[in-house]
Amino acid sequence: MKSAGRIAATALKLAGESVKPGVSTLELDEIIKNYIIKERAVPSFYNYGGFPGNSCISVNNVVIHGIPSKNLILKSGDIVSIDVGAYYKGFHGDTAWTFKCGEVGEDVQNLLDATRGALKRGIEKAVIGNRIGDISQAIQNFVESKKCSVVTDFVGHGVGTELHEDPIVPNYGKKGTGPKLLEGLVIAIEPMVIMGSTGDVKVLDDEWTTVSVSGKFAAHFEKTVAITKDGPVILTTAG
Repeated sequence: MKSAGRIAATALKLAGESVKPGVSTLELDEIIKNYIIKERAVPSFYNYGGFPGNSCISVNNVVIHGIPSKNLILKSGDIVSIDVGAYYKGFHGDTAWTFKCGEVGEDVQNLLDATRGALKRGIEKAVIGNRIGDISQAIQNFVESKKCSVVTDFVGHGVGTELHEDPIVPNYGKKGTGPKLLEGLVIAIEPMVIMGSTGDVKVLDDEWTTVSVSGKFAAHFEKTVAITKDGPVILTTAG
């Protein structure tokens, strides 16, 4: 799983380095596909449930599941959430990050800080003996302290031989609730956050692209994390 995670994380890093004005989201998707294949792995998302891309690339008010397109050209001030999965020797790695395209305003930077900080706090709770709700509450509390809102329609999940496994890992909840975290469990912790007071989303007619109902920007950060006796171990680390 560390190998699958490294491949996914490195593909994500390479795509992130190419986020700049004038680049299409399809070009970023090609970078991801080419690297994953070079490493003799398979993009986890390609044709997953019929998804047409190798990765999900979501711009501005698109929360998740953005379809890469040659017609979607990045411009300065955009934020770009890139979600990458790699399948290698029977296991998946799943990771996401939101990148800035040029300079962004203070409100957008606050969104990014809230989401990234929530991921950090969620990972800190991923220890043996805690429960899923401990992760969920840590994420929700931090996001709301930054005057942003968690998305409740989509959640994190277990990762292993399947891309999405039990348990679900919500970004909201109460500590001390949900399944207990046991040694060897691997989960994707992935706060999805929208600026402002509502985390409501809707899915567009393509049945994939998920946007904020408010039209406000959204961010998405994700790591695949193993629960070990030595604490949480992030498996999606770039090589």
